[in-house]
Amino acid sequence: MFTTLKNAFKIKDIRHKIGFTFLMLVIIRLGSTIPVPGINVTVFQNWFKELSSNNALGFMDRFTGGSFEKMSILALNITPYITSSIIIQLLTIAIPKFEEWQRDGEEGRKKLTNLTRYITIALALIESVAMAIGFYRQNFLIEQNWVYCVEIVAALTAGSAFLMWIGERITDYGVGNGISIVLVINIISRMPSDMHTLYSQFISGKPVVQAVVYGLIIFVIIVGMVVLVVLLNGAERIIPVQYAKKLQGRRMVGSNSAEIPLKVNTAGVMPIIFAMSLFQFPIIVTQLVSYKGTGVWSEVLKYLNESYWCDPDQWKYSIGLIVYVLLLIFFAYFYTSITFNPLEIADNMKKQGGFIPGIRPGKPTSDYLTNILNYIIFIGACGLTIVGVLPIAFNGIFGANISFGGTSLIIVVSVVLETVKQIESQMLVRNYKGFLDD
Repeated sequence: MFTTLKNAFKIKDIRHKIGFTFLMLVIIRLGSTIPVPGINVTVFQNWFKELSSNNALGFMDRFTGGSFEKMSILALNITPYITSSIIIQLLTIAIPKFEEWQRDGEEGRKKLTNLTRYITIALALIESVAMAIGFYRQNFLIEQNWVYCVEIVAALTAGSAFLMWIGERITDYGVGNGISIVLVINIISRMPSDMHTLYSQFISGKPVVQAVVYGLIIFVIIVGMVVLVVLLNGAERIIPVQYAKKLQGRRMVGSNSAEIPLKVNTAGVMPIIFAMSLFQFPIIVTQLVSYKGTGVWSEVLKYLNESYWCDPDQWKYSIGLIVYVLLLIFFAYFYTSITFNPLEIADNMKKQGGFIPGIRPGKPTSDYLTNILNYIIFIGACGLTIVGVLPIAFNGIFGANISFGGTSLIIVVSVVLETVKQIESQMLVRNYKGFLDD
C-alpha cells in the first residue's frame, strides 16, 4: 500500500487528485469547528456529556467526527445521505421503475443519484427542524427566539448539502469514493481521543508490569480485529464458469472460461449499520425530545443501549446484545438478497451459453449459487459478529468508554483498501496511455 502511494506521488495527475482530496478534507475539519448560530454551545455540550456517559448519542457522534458534540454547522454531516442511499437501494427492489433505471446504465444511474440528493435534502430538513424544536424546548438557544430556530434549520441543512457536494467533488476530481472518504475522515478524527482514553484508563499511573500487560492486550485486540476485517474484506469464493463454443461463419469460436467471485462479506458493513441504527433510533429520539423515560420504557431503552451490554453487574441487559447479533445475521442475508440475484445471474449465463461445470443451466444453477451464497453469508455474518461485538464486550466488561468500534473499523479498512485499489487502477491506466503514446 505504501509503495502504491509512493509511486502515485510521482505522477502529476494523481498527485493533484490526492492534493485536491486532502484540501477538501481540511475544509471539512475546519467546518466541523464552526458552531451553529443561535445555539448556546456550552449548555449543549454539558447536556451532551451527561448523556455520553452511557454512550447514548455516541453512535451519531462517531459518524460526524465530533461535529455533533460541538454542534457545528456540519453536525448532521453525511448521515442523511447514507440514510437516503439505503432508502433508494431498498426502493429499487420494491419499485419497478427504479429497478428499470438501475438497469439503464449511466443515464438511469444519474436519475437515481438525483433522487438520492433530493431525499438527502428532505431528510436533513426534517432532522434539523426536529432538532431546532428540541433545542427550543430545552433552552439550548441563546434567547428563546424562533428566528434562531430558522437559522439552525438553515445552517444544519446547508451543512449536510455542502458535505454531500464535497463528497461528489472528491469522486469526480479526487481519488474517488468521495462520500466514503468523508465518513472515514470523520471516524479517524475520533481515534486520537479514543487512544488517549484507553491510555488514561488502563496504562497511565499503573505499575510498569501491569501497564505493559494492558498495553499488549489492547494492541493485540486492535491488530487482531484489523487482520480479521482485512480477511473478511478480501475473502472470496470463486465459481468457475465455462462458455460453450458458437458457430460463426465456418468457424467455431468461444469456449472461454470465466469466474464469478462471491465475496464472503457480501453485505459489507450494512448489516451492522442497519441493526445498530434500529437500536439507537428510539434512544436518540427520546433524548432529543428530553423525555426522561420512566417505568417500562426506561427499562426497554437500557436493553437497547449498548453501554449496558456485557456489564458484569447488570447481565440481564445483555439480552439486547443477543437480539442485536440475531438482527445482524438477519440483515446480512436480507441485504445480500436485495443486491445479489442468483436467478438473474443463472438466466444471463444461460442466454450467453455459459454453465458451471457439473451443474445444469437454469434453475439448478440458481439453486447451486443460492446454496453456496447461504453458506458464505453465514461465515461472513459470524466474522461481522466478532468484529462488532468484541469492542462492545471490551467496553462493557472493562468500562472503556470509546467510540471506535467494529463498525468504524470495518468502514475505515474497507474504504482505505478500496481507495488504494482505485489509485492503482488509475496508475495502470496512466501506464497504458504512456505505452500507446510511445
